[in-house]
Amino acid sequence: MEDQVRYQEAKKVSIVGLVTNVFLTIIKAIIGIIAGSTALVADAFHSASDLFGTIILLQGLKIAHKPPDASHPYGHHRAETITSKILAIILIVTALGIGYESYSILRQPVITPPEFKAIYIAGISILLKEWLYHYTVRVGKKIKSTAVIADAWHHRTDAFSSVAALIGITGAVLGFPMMDPLAGLFVSILILKTGISIYKQAIMALMDTAPPKEVVEDIRVAAFEAKGIKEVQEIKMRQYGSKFIVDMKVCVNPTITVEEGHGAAARAKKNIMESSYDIQDVLIHVNPCRQPQEENCHHCDYKYKG
Repeated sequence: MEDQVRYQEAKKVSIVGLVTNVFLTIIKAIIGIIAGSTALVADAFHSASDLFGTIILLQGLKIAHKPPDASHPYGHHRAETITSKILAIILIVTALGIGYESYSILRQPVITPPEFKAIYIAGISILLKEWLYHYTVRVGKKIKSTAVIADAWHHRTDAFSSVAALIGITGAVLGFPMMDPLAGLFVSILILKTGISIYKQAIMALMDTAPPKEVVEDIRVAAFEAKGIKEVQEIKMRQYGSKFIVDMKVCVNPTITVEEGHGAAARAKKNIMESSYDIQDVLIHVNPCRQPQEENCHHCDYKYKG
């Protein structure tokens, strides 16, 4: 997908999330305070973290889609991964804050149950945030953006937290006041779990973790199918934001010209770039093949065929 089109898709879904979170943060905070619901106020803080996260996401995507320059010859796509990491940290900090507040209320000798009106707001939040999750994750997968998918999980955890808030508020209204702060504590655990998961994925990408074996194998086959490629001797792949960078060694018939060897490598690169994966760049080192009688080529994945 063309970078500009991809950025516009991400920008559109982020703005929709931004507007929705502004509405939910305000209404949950106001009604939560008026109704005296700890769970709903905690849920409002979660929506506020989503709001803050979406603003960061927009800025991160803007940087990620800048064209390559002298200082960043491979482009700025890794800004998406850094954005995912920041969003994860926001989730973790939010979870710890909500958990501490809920625990403090649980330790109070008398807990006042919330008013019934808080139930309606929690229900509205569940419907809106679940719709927003499905919409955002669908766009994130379409444009292959880890940052947009991370933001979608922000929305999903907010929907879960609203479910917990709804259960807690309902229980408290029915005569079990401890259920409201307990729901707030449960919400914090859900948010913490999601934040840690997204953080781990971002770290793996920043550490140049290789993609799954089947992805590497598909790229290997794409290179080997190019006319003139006799062996695929080595292949390395790493994630660069939403894209992949490929480094590989191939060998060609040792009797052909340098120009013909270069042509074979160019065809292999074309095959890889046209694969179903979003490839940022391919670097191919060309070696002369060993003679066909040397069958025990321990470093070759595909053998010389003559």
